[in-house]
Amino acid sequence: MKIINDRLLQVLAGHKTDRSPVWLMRQAGRVLPQYTALRSQFDGFKTFIKTPEAAAEATIQPIDYFGVDAAIIFSDILTVPEAMGCNYEMVESQGPLFPYTIKTRADIDRLVVPDVQEKLGYVFDAISLAVKSLEGLVPLIGFAGAPFTILAYLVEGKGSKTFSKPKALLYQDPDAAHKLLQKITDTTILYLKAQVEAGASALQLFDSWGGVLTPYQYAEFSYPYLAQIAEALAPTPVIAFPKGANGALAQFKGSPFAAVGIDWCISPNNA
Repeated sequence: MKIINDRLLQVLAGHKTDRSPVWLMRQAGRVLPQYTALRSQFDGFKTFIKTPEAAAEATIQPIDYFGVDAAIIFSDILTVPEAMGCNYEMVESQGPLFPYTIKTRADIDRLVVPDVQEKLGYVFDAISLAVKSLEGLVPLIGFAGAPFTILAYLVEGKGSKTFSKPKALLYQDPDAAHKLLQKITDTTILYLKAQVEAGASALQLFDSWGGVLTPYQYAEFSYPYLAQIAEALAPTPVIAFPKGANGALAQFKGSPFAAVGIDWCISPNNA
């Protein structure tokens, strides 16, 4: 399908455009009253994102309201660990909680690289519905969590300011950490390839907790897995968002990513 407003795709391909493309991060539609009305129809966030028609509607709401240059699928990064066999709960006003966390190598062995169509088909259905509804107006961005960020949740069990448990794993058993990261990476590649097949024109990797790593740790435990994913998804453009990992930005020079996102802690000039 031909994209009418392809500013984002042009920029990701390295071309100049009449202006910089603008889009909203995932779930940014939460500011809209129509999102609140849609959300009220479901007893929980997970039920919401697992209902393709609703997820597609939430995806398109910011496009209709703000007229931005791209849509991003309404979903969550924790769909991947759940598909791998580690269930989570979304606690209102608190965030995600994993009742069972990764503590041993046996726990890592129990995780599976799943059949993504079987376990995550609801995401692909939502993408297909959203792309159909957009009718080529703007491209749709698919996404996943970066492997280290997923590891952080699996080991810590919830959000944290320090993520001391995942960092302890990196120090005490780096081989186990790499085994877990590779398993997450393998699943994420399959997941994102299926998103592209469903209609996503670009992809983003959210390394939400990459900022807790030193630049040296980032070079060992995060960047190689991010790059592996981007290389596997070529030629689809992939955006990396290493939130807070500003000391590691130099590692992305010459990387396989089409773009790198920065946050409010660093100026564009310094980046």
